[in-house]
Amino acid sequence: MNFALLIRKPISAGFALWLAGCASTPAPTPEPLLSGEQMLRESQGIASLGDRWKKGKQMVERGNLLVREGQNKIDEGNRMIEEGEKVMHESEDSYKRIKN
Repeated sequence: MNFALLIRKPISAGFALWLAGCASTPAPTPEPLLSGEQMLRESQGIASLGDRWKKGKQMVERGNLLVREGQNKIDEGNRMIEEGEKVMHESEDSYKRIKN
């Protein structure tokens, strides 16, 4: 039996596994720590976004209130039109009865 061939195969297989491990993608490097100034700038930007969102929410709430108020006025206007038309028809009918 040729011992040199038996020893070579396990070594070459182990070597192949070692090479495959080295060829894999490297572990990602951790992001550098933020400096105090950078953290302050970013937190101010985030606070600005929060303020902007609050202003948008207030606009939506005010818009909804105006729509409700407008709808109430429309409803009131429609009631007035119906009542006015009723009064007009009654007056016309009364006039026709008086004329005849």
